Amino acid sequence: MAFLRSGEEGGRKLAGEGVYLRHPEARDYPAWAHLRGVSRAFLAPWEPTWPEDELTNASFRYKLRRYAHDIRDGKSYPFFVFRDDHTLVGGATLSQVRRGASQAGTLGYWVGEPHQGRGHTTAAARAVLRFAFEDLGLHRVEAACQPENAPSRAVLAKAGFVEEGRARAYLKIDGAWRDHVLFAALNPRD
Repeated sequence: MAFLRSGEEGGRKLAGEGVYLRHPEARDYPAWAHLRGVSRAFLAPWEPTWPEDELTNASFRYKLRRYAHDIRDGKSYPFFVFRDDHTLVGGATLSQVRRGASQAGTLGYWVGEPHQGRGHTTAAARAVLRFAFEDLGLHRVEAACQPENAPSRAVLAKAGFVEEGRARAYLKIDGAWRDHVLFAALNPRD
């Protein structure tokens, strides 16, 4: 695996530019709950409505079980994004991995409000692309964001995605069906 390296904790990590990514673990709960909590108003316009128990430890443990199942089945690869000083700054997930003729997946990501605008999300998106193309052998990675989300559009452009079009009422975000701009990156080796 070209971009995974052994972590100090014995796990595997994706290396990025000033960040590293690894799968979420139970010990991440306090930092995750805090960062998501202080970023709630910042994230709400861009994410599905949170369930009432979103920030509970029980909900987090459920997510970990679901993540483990999806990783084992090769369907989804969730990562938490950390600065090199081990501070949690956000998350990125390669989901909806499709094999066969498609060989594609979908990138989603978030960054905590205190860490926005510092390049962490772009570095994470680039690391996930390398993982998708070089480690998983995917041909295409797709992503989408709301048209008015200029920072997210910039992240995707800087990470190497190309805008491909617009999807009307694409995802239910913050309680309403929202249009999204569609992006994709292709494996340069294909």
